[in-house]
Amino acid sequence: MEAREKSLRIYDTKRTFFSKLSSTFEKLLTPTKTGINNLLISIKRTSVLKSFSQSIECKDESKKETIDKKFEEAYSLYLDSIDQLVIDTIYKRVKTDSATEFEKDALSKYYNVIRLKETDELEYKLRKQKYLLELDYNNVLETKKQKLIHSYEEFYMNEMDKIFKRLLKHYSMKLSEKLTEAQKDEMYDKIFDTLEDYITNILPLRKLTDVELIKQCSLFETYEVGKLDQVDLLDKRMILLGISRKLFVHSLPMVIAEKCYVKLMRDVRNLIVDTKVPRKRENAYQLLLRLFEQYNNKLLAVKIYWDKPEEKNEYLRFADKCKALESSRENGLKDYDIKKQILYIREDMKKLEKYNDKYFRILQFYRNRLVNLGDMRAVKNKCKTGKYKLIQDRRVRKEVQDGAAS
Repeated sequence: MEAREKSLRIYDTKRTFFSKLSSTFEKLLTPTKTGINNLLISIKRTSVLKSFSQSIECKDESKKETIDKKFEEAYSLYLDSIDQLVIDTIYKRVKTDSATEFEKDALSKYYNVIRLKETDELEYKLRKQKYLLELDYNNVLETKKQKLIHSYEEFYMNEMDKIFKRLLKHYSMKLSEKLTEAQKDEMYDKIFDTLEDYITNILPLRKLTDVELIKQCSLFETYEVGKLDQVDLLDKRMILLGISRKLFVHSLPMVIAEKCYVKLMRDVRNLIVDTKVPRKRENAYQLLLRLFEQYNNKLLAVKIYWDKPEEKNEYLRFADKCKALESSRENGLKDYDIKKQILYIREDMKKLEKYNDKYFRILQFYRNRLVNLGDMRAVKNKCKTGKYKLIQDRRVRKEVQDGAAS
C-alpha cells in the first residue's frame, strides 16, 4: 500500500471534474495492489466464480461438459492474471525496494515454485496453481467483504482439494519408483509437509462432523505452539498419518501409508538408541508403543491385499493375542499396560531379528526393557577366556582305573 493511502488525506473543495478524473486514472494505472492488475484479477475472479457456481448447480448431463469447459477456460485466465500481478507488480516493487514484507515473502515463494520446473514438471504446475490461489485468497480476505469471502472460499476449497490430492498421489507414485535413500527421505518429507499444510490451512475452512477426526485435529493443534523436539516432531507426523487415513485414502494409497508408518517406526527406534537423555529416550519409547497401536489398528486391521499369505496369518495371530489381552484390563490398568508392552516388544523383536545384527542396538534395548517388565531374566556371563593347563588328579585317575578293572 502506498504512503498516500496511509497518510491523512486533505481534500480540496475547489477540485474540478478534470482534476478528479486525472487523479482517478493516475491511481488506476499505478502498478500496485490498487492498480490495473488488481482490477483485471477482480474481473477474472468474478468470471471464474460465476462459472464455478454454474458448474456446481448444473444437473443436466448434456450441458455439463460445455459448462465445465467454460469453467476451465475462465480458471486458466484467472490464474494467468494473478501470475501477471507477480511479474508486473510485486517483482518491480521488490526490485525498487518499495515492497512490503508480505510482497517480499510472496516473491521468494514464487521463485521456489519456479525452480521445480527444472526437475518435476507436474509438481511445478500443481505448486504454482496452489501458490497463485493462496495469493489471491489473501487479497480476498483483505477486502473484508463477507459475501465475496463466502463465495470464494467454496471455490477455493474445491480447487485446493484437487491440488492436494494430486500432489499426494504424485509423491506416492514417485515413492514407488527406484530411488536412493536420500531421495526416499525427500519424498517422505514432502508427503508429511503436504499433509501438514492441508490440515493447517485448508481443513479449518471446513465444517467437521466426524468426532474422531475432530479429536485428532485438536491433538495436532497442540503441536502448533511452542518449540518442538525430535519426539514431538515424530509424534506430530504420526497424528498426520492417522488423519490421512480419513481424508486421503485414495490419494495416499495403503501401500504408501504403510511405508510411511515403517519409516516413522525406524526413525523412532533410531532416536531411542541414539539419544543419551533418559527422559527423551523414555518419551520416544512411549511414542513407539502408540505408533505400534495406530499402525495395527488403522492400517493392518483394514488391509485387504497382502503380498505374502504368511504375513497375513502372522498378523491375525497377533490380533488374536491383542483381543485376549483385553481381558487383563479387569486386573487393573497397570497389569494391562505391562502385558501390552511385552506383546508389542516381542512382536517387533520377531521382525527385527530376521535382519541379523542390523538392529542389534534396539534389540538390546528391548531385552533390557523385558527384564525390567519381568518377562525376561538376566543371566550373568560366567564364561572366562584365556589359556588353561590340564592338570590330572591322581586320585580321580586311580578311581577311574579301579572302576574299569571291576
